[in-house]
Amino acid sequence: MSLSKLAIACSVALGAMTLTLAPASFAATDAKEPAKAKAVKAKPKAKTTKAKAAVKEDHPLAMSVVDKEEADEPSTTGSASTDFNCELGNKITIYTNATDDKHIALRWKKRLHRLSRVGTTTGANRFENRLYGLVWIGIPAKGMLLDSKQGRQLANECKDAEQAKPAAVLEAAPSLGVLPVTGG
Repeated sequence: MSLSKLAIACSVALGAMTLTLAPASFAATDAKEPAKAKAVKAKPKAKTTKAKAAVKEDHPLAMSVVDKEEADEPSTTGSASTDFNCELGNKITIYTNATDDKHIALRWKKRLHRLSRVGTTTGANRFENRLYGLVWIGIPAKGMLLDSKQGRQLANECKDAEQAKPAAVLEAAPSLGVLPVTGG
């Protein structure tokens, strides 16, 4: 038997299996059975996020309290906001609350995420949302947003207005032919 005949035989067998396993809504072509076809139609799925999946509280896969807090969109009332301009035109807004230094709210791509502080040995400000895999690292010179689930950077060289000022002064000085004065 040639290879082409074998491929044709396999495709015919696969087609026959598909017809025998087809749901009633596709197989019902009689004019007498339109009611059955309508009854078999699946209801459209409601829009849900993976974080808000319906899981019973006593179920072993139920979300912890921390996961529920990270899944819910945080409230920014009474919070101070800081806008960051990042490379490649990305923008991030961080909302901080003077009464809660353990959490921040971070706006990224039109979505607000709650991030919790993680201790570091370097002194950098590190905040994470483990549910979505977001990690914000802030150092005095810049900030960066990482995706820990995919292991990649989402935004780098993020600077607020205060962080961008010294860089603008240093960049302008060489173009004018003037060297910056340093103390010493």
